[in-house]
Amino acid sequence: MNKLNELLCREEGGRDEDRVKQLIRKCEPLMQDLRTVRSLELPECYIAAGYIRGYIWDCLHGYDARFRHEDIDVVFFDPRLCSEERDAALQFRLIEETGNPRWSVKNQARMHIRNEAPPYASAADAMRRWPETATAIGVRLTDQDQLELCAPYGLGDLLCMVVRRSPLFADRPYYLERVRRKHWLEDWPLLTWNTD
Repeated sequence: MNKLNELLCREEGGRDEDRVKQLIRKCEPLMQDLRTVRSLELPECYIAAGYIRGYIWDCLHGYDARFRHEDIDVVFFDPRLCSEERDAALQFRLIEETGNPRWSVKNQARMHIRNEAPPYASAADAMRRWPETATAIGVRLTDQDQLELCAPYGLGDLLCMVVRRSPLFADRPYYLERVRRKHWLEDWPLLTWNTD
């Protein structure tokens, strides 16, 4: 996608959120996973990253949902209870309830330690430090069955299928190797890869 096409794609603006929500509502397995995660009653809790990104890219490529993600990433933000043991217990609960071993649960209030960074202020703040802008996306289902999105870099790169390094992710060599290793350009040939 050249710069002109990218600009035209981004003109959708406010409709981006509605478009993503509409696509998510069409996917009953994802909606069921969102209901399951909601039952955990965790603060600032989202299904995030590859599960959401990959599903949206499948839709935009005209593929049936392939669920090629390695993990169902559940992220939340609770600075009061930050133990790895709690995350492991929550993850085990999800695996037991669903029979799906792909669940991965991480309290973002402690992830700054692993990343050798200052403490994060919220789940969105943690997502800002993820490698790609299109990966920095989370979805949750409210008690009123409304979908809420957390997308600190917006939805433009996700919907325009642009793979771009997040501004706060400084390790460019890791980003470049990660994109190559994941084979996204082969899996989704309409993607544009920004190597900056």
